[in-house]
Amino acid sequence: MTVLAWAAVAVFLCAYALIASEKVHRVAAALGGAGIMLLIHATDASAAFFSEETGIDWNVIFLLLGMMVIVGVLKQTGVFEYLAIWAAKRAKGRPYRLMVLLVVITALASALLDNVTTVLLIAPVTFLVCERLALPAVPFLIAEAMASNIGGAATLVGDPPNIIIASRGGLSFNDFLVHMAPMVITLMIVFIGLCRVLFRKAFTYDPARAAEVMALDEREAIADRRLLWQSLTVLALVMAAFVLHPVLHYEPSVVAILGAGVLVAATKVTTSDAIREVEWPTLVFFAGLFIMVGALVHTGVIEQVSQAAADATQGRLGLTTMVLLGASGLLSAIVDNIPYVATMSPIVADLVQAAGGHEHAQVLWWALAFGADLGGNATAVGAAANVVVIGIAARNGTPISFWQFTRYGLIVTAVTIGLCAPYLWLSYLV
Repeated sequence: MTVLAWAAVAVFLCAYALIASEKVHRVAAALGGAGIMLLIHATDASAAFFSEETGIDWNVIFLLLGMMVIVGVLKQTGVFEYLAIWAAKRAKGRPYRLMVLLVVITALASALLDNVTTVLLIAPVTFLVCERLALPAVPFLIAEAMASNIGGAATLVGDPPNIIIASRGGLSFNDFLVHMAPMVITLMIVFIGLCRVLFRKAFTYDPARAAEVMALDEREAIADRRLLWQSLTVLALVMAAFVLHPVLHYEPSVVAILGAGVLVAATKVTTSDAIREVEWPTLVFFAGLFIMVGALVHTGVIEQVSQAAADATQGRLGLTTMVLLGASGLLSAIVDNIPYVATMSPIVADLVQAAGGHEHAQVLWWALAFGADLGGNATAVGAAANVVVIGIAARNGTPISFWQFTRYGLIVTAVTIGLCAPYLWLSYLV
């Protein structure tokens, strides 16, 4: 690697260490790292702000902004209080049952929508229901973030890396359902079992609180029925447009911004009320992180690491699959999986062609998808959903530290990727 590439690695590692140690606020660390990358010319203004491969992913930023505005309006209707009481009553006030219900809903929604939108919608419900039952919200939020990443792996639209993989590999929506969804269902069953062990200290049952919740009428929580129907109509249209992206060809960010604009314009909600729930620090943190990771792409660091892993396998399909799965999981835990997959997908395409392009060689695409999607669970900054959940938690006065998330994430990632290895081997390589 060049001197500039090594310098970019050093800056990234220093910023990452500051984020992990929490000695400096994560926003300051990300912006500082991005500024230094620009200062040393590891990237430039054109690459940082305008390039699709090495710049800020404005689709992610504006998707988040639009959905945060929609969620902010929805919050005023009382619908999250309604859902919180409904969920608590269905779980009969039992904490573990409640967690199972919330993570299953999160995983299913993430398979149809993108996982970031899902956690934006489910987090407010989680805070309210935990407050009702006197439960700590943090374990539930961490579990939901991880469930969103697992569930999002099931479909083409569930996680942004899957869209990149589908485009480069010529894969369809049905291909993901056939090859990814069955294993994702298995992983969710295992994850639900892991939740029982990992978060067992949070499952303190309070009979008095449970009885109080069971006596509530969730319908009384709705504060503004007219605004609720207006908001739900817009949200339904936004979700439909997300699912119909392959037909409509509108980016999710465009759909979210249009939905937010229509909702604010068509209702009595003021602009200041609508943007009050926007997590500005989270958006700025993403911008800084995208610039730093983009600098690693711009200087060729990620491509060289990926190419070295590919060269080490010497064209053996089985070994290549396992290395690709493990390396994707490791690298996606450290850098955002979107630029990683964008960089790695041309290499995988070459490897598939080198293996003859036959059906068995398609296993390389599934190894890349599983590794990138599930590796995002390993650390607090490994996936967009994780960062959003941490931002929401901090805003609500229950901060989640880097290591508080990561100590659970490393276990979940190791187990889920570990289970994917024999699945891929037995399904495609034997």
